[in-house]
Amino acid sequence: MDLARTEVSRAAARRRGNAARLGLMAVPVAFFAVFFAYPVTAIVARGLKADGTWHLGRIGDVLAQSDVRQVLWFTTWQAVVSTALTLLVALPGAYVFARFEFPGKQVLRAAVTVPFVLPTVVVGTAFMALVGRGGLLDDLWGVRLDTTVWAILLAHVFFNYAVVVRTVGGLWSQLDPRQEEAARMLGASRFAAWRTVTLPALAPAVAAAALMVFLFTFTSFGVVQILGGPAFSTLEVEIYRQTSEIFDLSTAAVLTMIQFVAVGAILALHAWTVRRRETALRLVDASVTARRPRGAGQWTLLGGVVATVAVLLLLPLGVLVQRSFGTAGLGYYRALAEDDGGVFLAAPIEAVGNSLRYAVAATVIAVLIGGLAAVALTRRDAGRLVRGFDALLMLPLGVSAVTVGFGFLIALDEPPLDLRASWILVPLAQALVGVPFVVRTMLPVLRAVDARLREAAAVLGASPWRAWREVDLPMVRRALLVAAGFAFAVSLGEFGATVFIARPENPTLPVAVARLLGRPGDLNYGQAMALSTILMIVCAVALLVLERLRTDRTGEF
Repeated sequence: MDLARTEVSRAAARRRGNAARLGLMAVPVAFFAVFFAYPVTAIVARGLKADGTWHLGRIGDVLAQSDVRQVLWFTTWQAVVSTALTLLVALPGAYVFARFEFPGKQVLRAAVTVPFVLPTVVVGTAFMALVGRGGLLDDLWGVRLDTTVWAILLAHVFFNYAVVVRTVGGLWSQLDPRQEEAARMLGASRFAAWRTVTLPALAPAVAAAALMVFLFTFTSFGVVQILGGPAFSTLEVEIYRQTSEIFDLSTAAVLTMIQFVAVGAILALHAWTVRRRETALRLVDASVTARRPRGAGQWTLLGGVVATVAVLLLLPLGVLVQRSFGTAGLGYYRALAEDDGGVFLAAPIEAVGNSLRYAVAATVIAVLIGGLAAVALTRRDAGRLVRGFDALLMLPLGVSAVTVGFGFLIALDEPPLDLRASWILVPLAQALVGVPFVVRTMLPVLRAVDARLREAAAVLGASPWRAWREVDLPMVRRALLVAAGFAFAVSLGEFGATVFIARPENPTLPVAVARLLGRPGDLNYGQAMALSTILMIVCAVALLVLERLRTDRTGEF
């Protein structure tokens, strides 16, 4: 009888917990409905609707334009090539970090991750310092690669190297190496054992990493805007051009819809591969799989990966720092404190304080919304409604940030949401990008908490809030701090939406860098390098803090 009552109590506790989780979804759903779906819908409607009538024939008219088809082709082509190059360059690094133990590994891991958390504007600026006008290659050999597709492809590999290393390497380090060793003992060659045993187990992680790299490069904006020049344009860059320069909202709306459909398909594939990865593998403790390299071949591989990191990842950042000093020492940094009365209504250095304030506010919003969403998604056996909600949270990573920013100006301009003149618009836009990182960081840890602990607390009379506070929070506190760090880093670097809504007297760092690069003159170029260096240092410090907090169970990144 007591056992029966206990089971009834547990069932009731599970029902209350499920109801509470569904209730928690209400706040993130409302946030995304008001600050994501509404602005995007508003700008699409403004472009395709006139006199109360939808002009859907405009879609065919836009797609019939040869320049639009060229943009679609280049967007897809460069994303495919960027993804292939990133996998080719980064998979050896994933193996080294997964299977080798060597001095300086943690420092090298942090160095690998720095480019991923850097704003795309800084990435573009770093490669401009390396391959652009007055860059290192230009000074040494008179070679310039800016305004060429190679500069864009190399910058994309630089930016996404960590995605492959962290995603694939994280799983590779937990695969039991004895399975591959058993295949070799049965007569298989090293390559055959890897191809038949390890590769199938890694396939979901490789596919997930490839899809994320494709998503980031398909929607690339800052890198292409700076390095591509007028010759190359992705969908995101073309949406910006049609919106801010040509003022053709109907074409921008059609391009936004195309990008939305493509991103939805990519995210659906990504969700499928992640579910395969979560359920198909038996993993071991990552700490027992890494060992010191053995033999000349393994040491050569390690040396090659270190050289790749040094040349591909660290060299552009080093050149960026060197160009920020130039021949004037601290002259460019001193100039940041001067009000030129031109493109800036305040001294450019004030963008540092603006960015930090905006990023703190965005982090608070992202952690609140993302934390509630992660708790709501805790159950693995959730239904289609909850899985659909999970996919919704990822959409801001791929939907045009330019569209979101311009949509803010159009949609949030009358009561009760007259926010166009409010400073809060910038943190809201930045939080939209930060929420997916918060969810992806906290969700694995929340799912690792034994549900029976929550049920026991509920049986003892604890409310769902108290059960979460007493059971979950102590276990996920570190993941929460890591999530906050990532939200802060990505908020600092948000550019696509912020470029529309940041007020001229209060620019953020990425907006200030872009404005300086858009003006002629060595002083403006040097100031852009100096501001980019400051932004890089702030992001790197945030990353080092994350590395100290990170555990093997704290998300992918």
